[in-house]
Amino acid sequence: MDSQNASFNAGQAKGQAQEKASNMMDKASNVAHSAQDSMQQGGQQMKEKAQGAADSIKSALNSKN
Repeated sequence: MDSQNASFNAGQAKGQAQEKASNMMDKASNVAHSAQDSMQQGGQQMKEKAQGAADSIKSALNSKN
């Protein structure tokens, strides 16, 4: 019975370790996705600011003519 009990406990420990690893992978994936979203938002904001600056320069050049 002791070997069966040890085998059962080992199986439980393995299952728990797999569950923890899976949870950690899910969390890492969520963090990566969040970082990607933040970078995309930051890039969009930079693009909008650059476009605004370009429009201001065009307006300034056109008003001088």
